[in-house]
Amino acid sequence: MRFGHFDDEAREYVITTPHTPYPWINYLGSERFFSLLSHQAGGYSFYRDAKMRRLTRYRYNNIPADAGGRYLYVHDDGDVWTPSWLPVKADLDHFETRHGLGYSRITGERGGLRVSTLFFVPLGEDAEVQKVTVTNISDAEKTVTLFSFVEFCLWNAQDDQTNYQRNLSIGEVEVEQDGPHGSAIIHKTEYRERRDHYAVFGVNTRADGFDTDRDTFVGAYNGLGEAAVPRAGVSGGSVASGWYPIGSHSVRVTLAPGESRDLVYVLGYVENPQDEKWADDAHQVVNKERAHALLGRFATSEQTDAAFEALRAYWTDLLSTYSVRSDDEKLDRMVNIWNQYQCMVTFNMSRSASFFETGIGRGMGFRDSNQDLLGFVHLIPERARERIVDIASTQFSDGSAYHQYQPLTKRGNNDIGSGFNDDPLWLIAGTAAYVKETGDWSLLDEPVPFDNEAGSEVPLFDHLTRSFEYTVNHRGPHGLPLIGRADWNDCLNLNCFSTEPGESFQTTENKGGGAAESVFIAAQFVLYGEEYAELAERRGLGEVASQARKVVEEVRQAVLDHGWDGRWFLRAYDYFGNPVGTDATPEGKIWIEPQGFAVMAGIGVGDGPDDTEAPAVQALDAVGEMLGTPHGLVLQYPAYTTYRIELGEVSTYPPGYKENGGIFCHNNPWVIIAETVLGRGDRAFDYYKRITPAYREEISDVHRLEPYVYAQMIAGKQAPRAGEAKNSWLTGTAAWNFVAVSQHLLGVRPGYDGLVVDPQIGPEVPSFTVTRVARGATYEIAVTNSGARGSRGRLVVDGAPVEGNLVPYAPAGSTVRVEVTL
Repeated sequence: MRFGHFDDEAREYVITTPHTPYPWINYLGSERFFSLLSHQAGGYSFYRDAKMRRLTRYRYNNIPADAGGRYLYVHDDGDVWTPSWLPVKADLDHFETRHGLGYSRITGERGGLRVSTLFFVPLGEDAEVQKVTVTNISDAEKTVTLFSFVEFCLWNAQDDQTNYQRNLSIGEVEVEQDGPHGSAIIHKTEYRERRDHYAVFGVNTRADGFDTDRDTFVGAYNGLGEAAVPRAGVSGGSVASGWYPIGSHSVRVTLAPGESRDLVYVLGYVENPQDEKWADDAHQVVNKERAHALLGRFATSEQTDAAFEALRAYWTDLLSTYSVRSDDEKLDRMVNIWNQYQCMVTFNMSRSASFFETGIGRGMGFRDSNQDLLGFVHLIPERARERIVDIASTQFSDGSAYHQYQPLTKRGNNDIGSGFNDDPLWLIAGTAAYVKETGDWSLLDEPVPFDNEAGSEVPLFDHLTRSFEYTVNHRGPHGLPLIGRADWNDCLNLNCFSTEPGESFQTTENKGGGAAESVFIAAQFVLYGEEYAELAERRGLGEVASQARKVVEEVRQAVLDHGWDGRWFLRAYDYFGNPVGTDATPEGKIWIEPQGFAVMAGIGVGDGPDDTEAPAVQALDAVGEMLGTPHGLVLQYPAYTTYRIELGEVSTYPPGYKENGGIFCHNNPWVIIAETVLGRGDRAFDYYKRITPAYREEISDVHRLEPYVYAQMIAGKQAPRAGEAKNSWLTGTAAWNFVAVSQHLLGVRPGYDGLVVDPQIGPEVPSFTVTRVARGATYEIAVTNSGARGSRGRLVVDGAPVEGNLVPYAPAGSTVRVEVTL
């Protein structure tokens, strides 16, 4: 069952009913100001940091779901409704939400009136703009009153939800009815003390009324759906003093039949220098010059339309870097539009702010952000470079790192701590991806501090060396890397041994000793240790590269000697030295992570897809047999049915959910890539389609979440509701599945010296053309594909056959045509 459809030409997903199985959202903004917006106008806005600079409130875990947002109430001769359906929930004659790239448009019709609102964050602005178009579609004149509504958060979102004894006494606003560009409400809570920022909510006309006090607007014991002011049809003129500050303007509109009127609302964030905070000597009136300038840039529909067109052109340009044309419309829309768009969102948000992450508990992940770079670096390389420096600056001098950092301060998050032993190696992965994409070797010489301590700066390459050596120096009894608090799987906690309810599995260590080892980190070390050695060699450090490769080979052999269970790779060794992920146990026999990553690293590959004695072939065959479901590959099987104290959080989930036998989509691409390494493109493409949302649209009633972006998790085969997704948008699946499809299935990936062209997608896509812009040159790559297992492409570059699969980088501005035959 579907609840909408893709409009590929417009690059939009069109939702045709408010009654989706779960709120389906979009993200506005890609620079400093961000908004989360559901198809029912729910969500919130923030500047840079969803915890420390929250502008508006949102209520998670509420009944009904999706409570709180930016709402527009219509009072039409006593009939009160909201075009977004929520919160009033009055029946609509027509409803439509169009989620596009950085914008959404919500349209509702009732009683002969159409109200359509375009929401977007303009380029270069710290504001959300809402262009409202009201149209009389009846045959009689209509006079209606519109009531806008936002509820201000008192900046620190965590404190806002907990410190009521203070917060209910500090709310402050200013109201400007006759501003230079209409009416405006200024939210200035705590501005008189340590803050230099405020929020502005304005409309580009003189409002007929206003309210800034929530209790007045909503009414005692009412909900937002029965708000008192819209039902009365007239604003209360309330000025918040403590309690709950809001922003609401009322505008009365009279329209002839067929007539339309536009209104532009702006929700913005403004900072003033300390010596320019006030407009008066008594320090009571906020300096609004910057707010007026902001509102002036959107004072007319024409200005707003121009900013919107600039946003659309921006995305057209970004998406031109990589595109595919094939006969599979689902493949094309995911590669050309939605997957790359989600990569932008995950780059900006990491795992911090979604409808499943409150923006309070998590900042930017060290591991997460490095992986997110992999799917983003081709879009805006300079921002990827900046992010690498930010991430590396939170590293410690021994090579370990904070697991997360706050985006506002760019400092490590002590609440989450460190000791996740896979973290350091991801810095090598992100840096190598950037250098391959750009050829900018100067990044490796960039001075970067440890733990953001001034005076500790060393070249970034030295940080990579510390990352590499950290793993070298933290190996266990089998020569495999120690797992520390956990590896990629945060829930595999082999040193925690927790018996206390509520105790954090990720920050608690009740046993030490340095014996728990990770086969996954070993495979990761082989893959990214090779990258480190390559970077070293290209810097003229031949001896460093040689020694690095020697250690990589030691770990590669350790995986084969001590990480092989006979049909698949082990997952780990626990604190007591017992294998995890072995056929000898009734539960948790086989885990997905080492199977995919070991083959990606070339461990045990053998002589191709028909070499049934090769460990890689056996392991991936076991994956398909034991982990496969119609909805993707589960993380391990069988799931654990009892709490295993020596394994930690992974065994606390019910069987089939999250890390305990759920389909953790992030690691499915590793198997997809691994299958292409073996030359089994048919299996790789099959696995790709199982988790990719466009192919799941027809079962949206089962999947429940957005059919245009990846979810972190889909319930596994042992779950009561198998196939149901959770945690959409902010997942490493976005970057990794774009890497899988663009670089390995379609087979066009950047190398240090040129594009590697090596498609492996199976017979279902017999021909396709990839357009790839790399280092300023454009490559048009036309593939004729037999899909035969094990076959590799033969290349003709600008009419001349070439050996191998490398197309050297061409001068910027040139066009290179490549013909590939499999």
